[in-house]
Amino acid sequence: MTTAATPVRRPVRQDPAERRRALYHLASPVSVLTTGPEERMHGTTASTVTLVSRSPLLLGVVLRAGSSFARLAAAEGRFAINVLGGEQADVARRFADSSRPDGSAAFAGLAWTADRYAQAPLIAGALAHYVCRFHSAHAAGDSELLLGHVVRARADEGLPLFSYTGGLYAGSLRPAKETAAS
Repeated sequence: MTTAATPVRRPVRQDPAERRRALYHLASPVSVLTTGPEERMHGTTASTVTLVSRSPLLLGVVLRAGSSFARLAAAEGRFAINVLGGEQADVARRFADSSRPDGSAAFAGLAWTADRYAQAPLIAGALAHYVCRFHSAHAAGDSELLLGHVVRARADEGLPLFSYTGGLYAGSLRPAKETAAS
């Protein structure tokens, strides 16, 4: 039996600032994650929500390691994902601000309804709501990956809010040009 030699791994040298600048070019829709019930409400902004599996329908959310949201979602066993519309940058900023008030006070003046299953706030004007049963949470480097099993989803029309190059942008989607195959 012949085995291939293990390649020698050499460190990759790159300016960390250039690597960080390149990472800012990953455009992502912005969402606010919520959990309840009202006496234990919590929300946080996330710009990394992605489809992980179609069957079962699982969404993944990347949060900071040790996220209080992931801990609360696990304790409640359910949570909601509110995909924000282009006019909701103020909502994204509110729930990204670590100095916001705790609990239901963070939602003061914001239109929302409690989902009957998750008891989590569904924010009015969001482009989509995903109500999830907590599936699992996993440490991943300096982040935590929260997985939710989607039990109900609803979508509305409108333009999305994107995170891109470190800022928030109201998206205007237009189809990419198709070029003739050569």
